[in-house]
Amino acid sequence: MGNSKKLSLAIAGLILGASLVACDDGRGGAETAAKEFAAALSALDVGSVAFDGKDSGVARQQVQDVFKALAPDRPAVVAGELTLDGDRASVPLNYTWKISSAEWKYTVSAELTKSGDKWLTVWNPASLVPGLADNEILSKGSQSPQRADILGAGDAKLVTYRPVVNVGIDKPQLGSADPAASATQLAQLVGVDPAAYAQQVAASGAEAFVVAITLREEGRTITDQQIQAIAGARAIPATQPLAPSRTFARAVLGTVGEASAEQIEASAGALTAGDVTGVGGLQQQYDAQLRGTDAVVIRAQRADLTREQIQAAGTDPRRVVFEVAPTPGTPLKTTLDPNLQALAESTLAGVGPASAIVALRPSTGAVLAAASGPGSNGYNTAMLGQYAPGSTFKMVDSLAMLRNGLTPDSKVECTPTLTVDGRTFKNAEGYPESSLGSVTLRDAFAHSCNTAFIAARDSVSQAQLEAAATAMGVAVETPSLGAVAFLGSVPGEATGTEHAASMIGQGKVLVSPLAAAIMAGSVAKGSPVSPQLVLNPDAGAAKGGTPGEPTADAAAPSSSVTPEAPAQASGQPITAAEAAALSDMMRAVVTSGHAGFLASVPGAPVGAKTGTAEFGNENPPKTHAWIVAVHGDLAVAVFVEDGGLGATTSGPLLKQFLTAAG
Repeated sequence: MGNSKKLSLAIAGLILGASLVACDDGRGGAETAAKEFAAALSALDVGSVAFDGKDSGVARQQVQDVFKALAPDRPAVVAGELTLDGDRASVPLNYTWKISSAEWKYTVSAELTKSGDKWLTVWNPASLVPGLADNEILSKGSQSPQRADILGAGDAKLVTYRPVVNVGIDKPQLGSADPAASATQLAQLVGVDPAAYAQQVAASGAEAFVVAITLREEGRTITDQQIQAIAGARAIPATQPLAPSRTFARAVLGTVGEASAEQIEASAGALTAGDVTGVGGLQQQYDAQLRGTDAVVIRAQRADLTREQIQAAGTDPRRVVFEVAPTPGTPLKTTLDPNLQALAESTLAGVGPASAIVALRPSTGAVLAAASGPGSNGYNTAMLGQYAPGSTFKMVDSLAMLRNGLTPDSKVECTPTLTVDGRTFKNAEGYPESSLGSVTLRDAFAHSCNTAFIAARDSVSQAQLEAAATAMGVAVETPSLGAVAFLGSVPGEATGTEHAASMIGQGKVLVSPLAAAIMAGSVAKGSPVSPQLVLNPDAGAAKGGTPGEPTADAAAPSSSVTPEAPAQASGQPITAAEAAALSDMMRAVVTSGHAGFLASVPGAPVGAKTGTAEFGNENPPKTHAWIVAVHGDLAVAVFVEDGGLGATTSGPLLKQFLTAAG
């Protein structure tokens, strides 16, 4: 009985096995071959695919030639449901390309044939691109849309397309003239390196126009006649995104130029050689928003078709297989006032050291001017500088002291010197003897008595200083600014001489000119100023954007202190009553202190605070010169890096600016 059962099972197994073999129509092998072909196409390397009617190595090279113009892009290819007909099979191949910001999708059919026990792919260029012939390849063309403007207050055009001329040697126009001689003459005329330019001309093709320099049309002093007097030299009109002048807000706005190799590599395919992109500042940070997206056209054409044949043809011999329409860039709106920015820059024009003027509107936080002087050498001193604020920081001290119960009329002790842990602190040279002794806090503030404020260190902790600074919008995050900036750093812990130094804006306390203007602006507003420069930042376009870097020769800040990370907005912001008391004290700096020269500024009464901060290891030490002021709905900070006293160096610059600003 047992043996009969085993025999029955064995016979059933043979019958089942025979039926499975009979049902195996080869589909599994064909599907495997189809998937392998799809995977090879996704890698654009079909060297491992067995073809019917084509050597694998030859097919591999042809695939690479067909898609060479699309490099480094590759498709994602997925095999669809296979149709089997005996020893033949067909399968749809679904292609997906990422081209610029768009997707190119298409489906083609691939044929397979069975040879012995092996499935082969039938070679057909139409399996690569719909309708592609055996002698055809793809070409790719792109065209950038016009770059969007950067706008200022009232939508004034800060950066827009302005007329320029590209000056260079047009090699077909040289005739029998010596290219090196012409290149040298032109270079000397326009002020570029003659040897380097002559080498560039020599290395360029016979049909090339080799640009030596691009000049603004407006105000150019090199004439067409001078250029045309040189064999082969030409001035070709063009337009280019430019600010009103070469220096106008350059450190803030950045510039536009041809993408560098580093920018191309970092762009993840968004930029290619020859593309125009932002360089530094807002142009770089918001490059994607301003640039928009390129128009892209992919065409199929004969592999041997030349540019000359295309240009000579009555109708384009190529056919379009995919096209992406351009997307214009979006203008970037800022709060910069072109008149105040230009005024700030002209005010600093004669200042040798690194310098800055920042002006903002306290009521809204709008940054109206952020100028860095010529001594900054391209560095954004106005917004990125990190400097000890000196006695301008006594506004923060005073707020902390007010919160501890003092008033502007409270008495404090102003002594000629004060020693802390063996270090002697003193008042600035020329401090009036009439303001020594027991004086009001207002008087100590007006004449900037260092010893009176350092003496308050026992009643004002470092943590209270930090809290007062953040209460005035200093050393906090700036979510609405829309640009890279340093808003200050005030340590929450310090003892001994370091805490004493903090009381006079030295030690590890750092601010930028922008932060100093915010500090003054918060007094004028009666609440913390949240600065704003960019009004319509495209978060997607700016994401991953690199902040504007200074040029290689830019003047970096003199401070060697490592700033602390910015804090969030204060939980106890400055109040209107506290601001009124500080405003009273700032007005006293003008009416009875050492900023009396501001009393003649027309318009609303001016309140101010000067500051001088020592830096470096020289003896006597160099000093930063500061002054901040409020004038109606305007808060201004003026800074000179190596400038002596705030009142005597930065003060006249402030008076000039406020008087002209009106």
